[in-house]
Amino acid sequence: MADDLLDETYAAVRAMLARAAVGMEPVNERPGGVTLLADWPNPAKPKERMWFGGAARMKSYVSVHLMPVYSHPSLLEGLSPALKKRQQGKSCFNLKSPDPDLLAELEALTAKAAALYAWPFESAEWGKPLKS
Repeated sequence: MADDLLDETYAAVRAMLARAAVGMEPVNERPGGVTLLADWPNPAKPKERMWFGGAARMKSYVSVHLMPVYSHPSLLEGLSPALKKRQQGKSCFNLKSPDPDLLAELEALTAKAAALYAWPFESAEWGKPLKS
């Protein structure tokens, strides 16, 4: 029963990421996990693309990582106490069920984060885009 709930939670998170992470490319997709990359270079590793985030189904929860939350902490302003309770570290949220309210708030947060990391990213702070 718990496995079914986590599978349902991961499916809901994956669908949410597909809708909200506009401009991010899913890579390393596998059952129970996905990584999303932005279309500009990682400032620490210019030959690699910037990691946006992803999701993974773990043993007792589904983790959702959003790197923009780490690099732009102002994204967390106004976060509900319910979603704040699910936050682990600076950029990870752990969900144990597909709660519609948490997913809706996480989708809005992901969309704002994707807008920050979307192509073309033109901040001198982060380096030059991969494409011209």
